[in-house]
Parts: sequence; C-alpha cells; structure tokens
Amino acid sequence: MSRYTLLPFVAFALSTVVRSQQYFSPDPLVDKVVPYDAIPYQVMTDTDDPRGFETNYNICNSTTQNQESLCGTMFVNHADDWCLWAPPLWNSTISDEEANVVAFCSKNTHGTRVIPNGAITGFQLIQTPSYILVAGTVNQVLLNMVDGDYGGELDSGGQDGEGNPMGGLIYSNAFPSNNGNNATFQQVQHWSFFIGSNTFCGKVCDQTGSNPQGLCNNIYDRLGCDYNAPNTATEGVFEACQGADMTPVGVYVGADGVTSTYTQPAESVAITSVPYTATVPAISNCVTFASTDLFADGLTVSAASPTGGASATGTASGAGSAPTGTGAASGTNKATGGASSTGSGSASKPTGANGAAALGMSFGAIAVAMIAILAQN
Repeated sequence: MSRYTLLPFVAFALSTVVRSQQYFSPDPLVDKVVPYDAIPYQVMTDTDDPRGFETNYNICNSTTQNQESLCGTMFVNHADDWCLWAPPLWNSTISDEEANVVAFCSKNTHGTRVIPNGAITGFQLIQTPSYILVAGTVNQVLLNMVDGDYGGELDSGGQDGEGNPMGGLIYSNAFPSNNGNNATFQQVQHWSFFIGSNTFCGKVCDQTGSNPQGLCNNIYDRLGCDYNAPNTATEGVFEACQGADMTPVGVYVGADGVTSTYTQPAESVAITSVPYTATVPAISNCVTFASTDLFADGLTVSAASPTGGASATGTASGAGSAPTGTGAASGTNKATGGASSTGSGSASKPTGANGAAALGMSFGAIAVAMIAILAQN
C-alpha cells in the first residue's frame, strides 16, 4: 500500500479521536429529571455522539426479567434489594463495555438480570444522611468480567455527558426524603460505581441531600473505591450499617489546617502519590446477615458462560423489603481495595481508561503506525 493510499486512513483516525474527545452532550444525563412513572424507552437520544448511542433500554419489567436483559435502569434500596453494573457479554472488560453495561440486581422484581449465586462474596451497605454506599468483594467472572480485569468507574457523567452506561438510570426508595415509604422511588442523578479486581463499590446520592455532586463526584476515576467510596467491606461478611457522610471526594485538610482540593491529573500523567489518605467515616448500628438472606433470588439463575447468558427460572413478583432488626456489628472488619486500588496514599490507574481515552489510544496507535510506514517509504 502506498503512502498516498494510507493518508486518508491517517486523517480519518485522527479526526475521529478529535471528535470523540471534543463531543459533549447538549442534554447530559446528569441534568435529566426522569420521574419513576415517566421513564422513556431510552433516556439518551443523542444521535451525533462519535462514541455511539444508548444500546440498553430503560423501561424494564417482568417481560425483560431474564439473564439476557439489557436493562439500563437499576435500584439501590436496602441490603436485600440493590443492583450493580456489569458487562452484558461473557469474558468482557469494563474498558470495552463501559458504555453498554447492564443492571444485575439482588431481587428478581426489577426487570433486570439477577446477581448469580456466589457472585457476591462479601457485602456492606452504609446508609448516611446524604447517600447510600454499597461495597464488597465479588467473583467477577460470574458477572461476565475477565478474571483479573482491574475494571474502572461507571458513573452518571461519562466522558461525553452520556453516562456509563450510556443512559443509565438509578432510583432509590430508601433516602431520608422517602420517609420510609418503600412504594416511592426517587431518581438518583449523581452516582458512581467501581468494579474490578474482584471488588466493587457504589455510591448514590440523595438529590435533596447535602452536596450530591460533591459527594458523588465522578472526576476521580483513577482513585478507586478507597477514595470515592470509603468502606470496611470484608469477604465473608454481609452487613448493613448507618454512617456519617464522608468529606467530598478530593477535599482534605492538610497538616497546616488549610482545606484544599486535590485535582486528578490527565490520563497521560502517572499518579505517583495523593496528598491525603482517605479515611472511612464513622459507622454504627451494623446488622449482619447470612448471604442467603440477601441473595435468595440468585439461587434461581445460572451464571453466564461462553455460550451466552442463562435465562432466569423465577418470575417477577412482589417487592423488595428492608433489612430487619438493629444491633452491633459482629466480627472485625477491614477495608477492601477499590477497583483501582490506591494502597496507602498512592493510586494506580485501572487497566482500561475511560471510553474516550481508550478510543483515542487505539486510533492514536493506528495513526502512529501508519505514519511510521509512511516515513519508511
């Protein structure tokens, strides 16, 4: 192939990178107010985003309740009624599928896939005045992820304002503003989740609470769970607790007593240290459960396999209930690492960058290779 034949391909690759990095939705997901009784088939309808378009659907019910569901609407309610995002296809990485991840839920009542038995090996829910945090350990292979994938962040922002997954919606009936009414569902506009390295965490903020954008910020994707959702989840322990609000992500008080805000550097800059160590806010009134108390519906489904997802054998009926009882936590817990484990004051980047960065790197690599070929001719 001549250098002149290659030039159009180089121009296409470079122009695609530029358009992908510059595009931002004129009607971003985080600004959309979508009442639970007015959910559209798809919430994101942009057609000019170079990254693509929403492939999931947001109207989910008993007709979509199976292990091949592409439901892009999920819930975080109580310890026995919550969901997380995971890839729709077996043996996937988060970097490849972040735009298309689907809801996996503990209950078979939301029109989603059900979390398979054995997938969650430790779990902690922390209810604070302003947000609900879920975290734990996971056998990520049972949720369609490649064994060893470091994963990354899924959030209501996304690199282009479309969210990851694109058009993902979250609702809750457990915020203080719900007044204990499980029949009400409030939209969560600010949320972020991490999954990878056999750990997960997620935080959904009450829109009527204190600083939902700051508490559920989505600009610290390289710092993982330790900084974005501090917790004490431990493998083999399943519990629901009350807790205090964390300090907004990135905000810290230095040794000099001055409050500062850490800014995460560009993807091209390595993070060798973070100026503060994240701490877990006070936790109290923990209630422990057996895993079967929280994931009974998972017994009715099979995990994914190379030949595709298995259909659920149960049918959607009833509604989720809140955990019962109060008391002190039993046992000693320890903090788990995030999807991008930060260790002690340092941070490592997840294997997959966000979609825009991943796209830029792939096309950039092609462009560099083509230019190198041109130089040789």
